[in-house]
Amino acid sequence: MHRSAFVRTLRTIAGWLVVGAFFFPIYFWTSVAFRDAKDIFNWPPIFFGFQPTVRNFEQVFGISLGFGFGSQETVTPGGGNFYMGPRLWDSIVVATFSTVLAIVVATLASYALSRMHFRGRHEFVNWVLSTRMMPPVAVAIPMFFIFKQFNLLDTYTGVILVHGLMNLPLAVLLLKSFFDDIPAEIDESALLDGASRWTIFRRIVLPMAKGGIAATAVLCFIFSWTEFLFVLTLTQTGLKTVPVVSSTFVTSIGTAWGNMAALGAAAIVPAFVVILLVQRHLVRGLTMGSLKQ
Repeated sequence: MHRSAFVRTLRTIAGWLVVGAFFFPIYFWTSVAFRDAKDIFNWPPIFFGFQPTVRNFEQVFGISLGFGFGSQETVTPGGGNFYMGPRLWDSIVVATFSTVLAIVVATLASYALSRMHFRGRHEFVNWVLSTRMMPPVAVAIPMFFIFKQFNLLDTYTGVILVHGLMNLPLAVLLLKSFFDDIPAEIDESALLDGASRWTIFRRIVLPMAKGGIAATAVLCFIFSWTEFLFVLTLTQTGLKTVPVVSSTFVTSIGTAWGNMAALGAAAIVPAFVVILLVQRHLVRGLTMGSLKQ
């Protein structure tokens, strides 16, 4: 009895250590966003008890937050040193609509691959998988010339399209596995009752797979949110996302670590909100099929 309690305590401690190992870099990076430049490279490092400031956020987003926390400089609203507000909005628009595009197409395609038996189905699935293995740098330059011909450079449409295509193979493969876990006998019973294939998909299969769809959507959103190469290649001046503009903090006079950390901390919030919104479905989706015998 005492031994089992001891083992449980060790497991609890090990669990918290693992959680701490994952969250400490996030905490440290976020704390850098609230420090003056002179406090970032203190040695030994100060993890707690430093004088917080919001000056980095004010400089990055060109706003006055109205409370000093020791801030000494006046920031002009609407300007700022870097003015990253529109860039954060660009990331939100691109990640949201590319996720919707990938999920809509992938849901229909994966349901067809799961339920309909046609010649070359397995070869098609393998081809979809192989497109995901292709390194983005191999297609970035050809895409630049194609998008230039269609006037899609520096546009939301162009970046959303390429991010949707980038996430499509992964979404198809994941959703197909979720649809495979739903017994096909349900579809057959509904067909015998006179329901059409579209009605079965919309009213029966889709609600049962919403956990898997939510999990896939979160992954697509995060991949689009962090994508760098395609945005760097297909945009020039008008449209930029957070990963690309983060590189602009490396200037000729040094790296603005505080500003970079402020933008990074702000960029965590939308992804965190998306995960919270689908948290209930996400857990269900990630565990789909785990109890299947």
